[in-house]
Formats: sequence, structure tokens, C-alpha cells
Amino acid sequence: MLTRMTESIATPQDVLAFWLGAWPIDQSAMQRVQAQWFSKNDAFDAELRQRFGATLAAARAGRLDDWARDADGWLALLIVLDQFSRNAFRGQPEGFAGDAQALAIAQAGIARGDDQRVPPMARIFCYLPLEHAEDAAMQARSVALFTALRDAPGAEPKAFFDGTLDYAHKHQDVITRFGRFPHRNAILARASTAEEQAYLAQPGAGF
Repeated sequence: MLTRMTESIATPQDVLAFWLGAWPIDQSAMQRVQAQWFSKNDAFDAELRQRFGATLAAARAGRLDDWARDADGWLALLIVLDQFSRNAFRGQPEGFAGDAQALAIAQAGIARGDDQRVPPMARIFCYLPLEHAEDAAMQARSVALFTALRDAPGAEPKAFFDGTLDYAHKHQDVITRFGRFPHRNAILARASTAEEQAYLAQPGAGF
């Protein structure tokens, strides 16, 4: 259960400014917050739960679907469902509870071309729901999208976008090999195969 939930629902602009450092986007501000995106930080997770707990609950209940009517709101909704869920429920099954919603919303927005209205540095969050899917077709689509993003005008610094594409390939490789992400098995109470156990025993296995 989310703890210390705020009573009010944030706006899409609140979400984007918090997660991306500023909105409209600012490269220097974003560089200051990048380290928080994919690393474990208990204090950051606690702040996120306090400020956006009610917003996450509302999004998961489908009450914020109207955010997706424009590209900014669509991006914010994806960040809430795909990223905030992982921070708020780190190491718990609920951390993945927003994945199906995020994937459906991401695909719909990409089909509309909303991703092309999002600045390149923030566009990675449009595609992560596909990268997080335990589905071979979604992994192939993720790699294609991250490849196009790396080559897109304004995708700088190149090392960052090379890294996001490399990560997409790594996710695809795991799904090709196992059909699922073994590092989720313990959290989701799934039994690991012997091959998965050997993989998980390797340094740096998982994401």
C-alpha cells in the first residue's frame, strides 16, 4: 500500500518538472536528476510516494486517462505508470502493476505520433513500457524505436542515446533467451529454472 499519500492529484506539468528537472525541458536541469532515474535511492522514493502517491493511485485506477489527450500529458502519464510505480513499490509485485496500462497507452500514443512531439531526452520514457514488456514483439519494437531515437535530430549527447539503445538490446536478449525477465521471478513468486538461476548468479545480471 502506498504510504503518506497526498490528498491532491498532481498535474502533468508537476510530474514532468519533478522527474525531468524542469518543464519545459531544460538540459542542465535534466542532467542534475538523471542519476535518480535508474538507481536505488530510498530518500528519493519516499519523496516520490509522499508527493505523488495519490496521483499514482488515480492513474492506476484509470482516472487520469484524459491526460493522454496531448503529448505532454501522455508522457506524464507514462512516467507515472511505468516509472513512479517502480520507485513507489521497489522490490514489490506492485512495482509492475502499471505495466500493462503503460504499454497500452504508450502504443496508442506512438501510433498517433505523440512521441515525435516529445524532446529526444524525454522520449526514452515513451518507449520504456515496450522495453519492460515480457513479449518478444514488443522487444523488437523497442529496439527499433530506440534505434530511431539514437539517430534522431537533436539526440545529444550521442553517448547517452547509444547507451539507451544498448540497454534495449540487452532487454531483448533476455526475453529472447528466457521469454521473461528472471530478475523479477523472486518478486513475483515465480519459480526460476536452472538456466535462469545460473544467469542470475552472474555479476550484473538483471536490470
